Amino acid sequence: MSDVTQQNLFRPARSKAESKADITNNAARAIIDDEAARREAKTAKLRQARLELEAAAEAEAKPAARKAKRRG
Repeated sequence: MSDVTQQNLFRPARSKAESKADITNNAARAIIDDEAARREAKTAKLRQARLELEAAAEAEAKPAARKAKRRG
């Protein structure tokens, strides 16, 4: 087996500043990802509502668009 020393057995400890920076970074990324997911969900919901509204408006507009033909 290989020699077991402190250098290859333990990982180097992070400094407090690095650890706090990582915690802050992870928290910020979680918030940003959550906001992006909410924004995407809201966009999808609004898009669906708009498409339904346009379909209903188009269905109402078709009968009114017909005009009587003139003969003569």
